Amino acid sequence: MPINEKEYNGYLFDQLSILERIEAVTDDEKVHKQIAIERKQIERKLYQKPPLVSE
Repeated sequence: MPINEKEYNGYLFDQLSILERIEAVTDDEKVHKQIAIERKQIERKLYQKPPLVSE
């Protein structure tokens, strides 16, 4: 079942929220580095140009 861009962006924002919560409870530098990588990949999808669908 296809989803629209707004719904997809909602999922990406949820993933960013999860990363923020994990980051808040860990002191491990390796985890912080991996979170930064994951955040960059999620933001790349979230702010891509052109958008997923043409309007």
